[in-house]
Amino acid sequence: MPGMTRRRVLAGSAVLPVAGVMEAHGDPGAAPNRFAPPVPGREVMRRRYFPDLLLTTHEGRQVRFYNDLLKDKIVVLNLMYARCTGACPLVTSNLVKVQRLLRERMGHDLFIYSLTVKPEEDTPAELKAYAAMHGTGPGWLFLTGKPDDVELLRHKLGFADINPAIDRDKSRHSGMLRYGNERLALWGSCQGQARPEWIVEEISFVMPRGAPMAATS
Repeated sequence: MPGMTRRRVLAGSAVLPVAGVMEAHGDPGAAPNRFAPPVPGREVMRRRYFPDLLLTTHEGRQVRFYNDLLKDKIVVLNLMYARCTGACPLVTSNLVKVQRLLRERMGHDLFIYSLTVKPEEDTPAELKAYAAMHGTGPGWLFLTGKPDDVELLRHKLGFADINPAIDRDKSRHSGMLRYGNERLALWGSCQGQARPEWIVEEISFVMPRGAPMAATS
């Protein structure tokens, strides 16, 4: 996932079931009963990228990353921290506008999750104050957790920078958004500082065909 464009991610997800079959069956000449059944692409994605870590929301609730937040949902993921003076305020502001454009879907089959990169500082109370300051609404959770778990999740989701010096500087964290349809194993990314209307268009690539997207403003 790191550094992949939307088209590459979507194309990659399409071949995962084939990869699962190849891994499961190995040599086509071997006896079939010696090998495990093929693993669906969705399950491959879950095992590789979505550890079911315990996180805490800005509302003080404990949730599991995969089972509670991702499973069967369409989601948008981003990084932030409450006292950020860099890209965070702009990305958050853009996502507020995205939320308004998609308000009929929010909290039903579409969810936004913002993961802090500074869990040592960002308590649920800090994140709750941040959410209130920006006027976020239902269907959007700000998440914190154990530092090691947050770091693992950041890397698994492809938000780590390949330059270790940059990656250690949390003020230079990724401004990209990850979005996906977990049920269909379709995932992509786009720039969080882009126009909100364009972000909505990007998200539409993983939305069910024929489903209404943007609400009238």
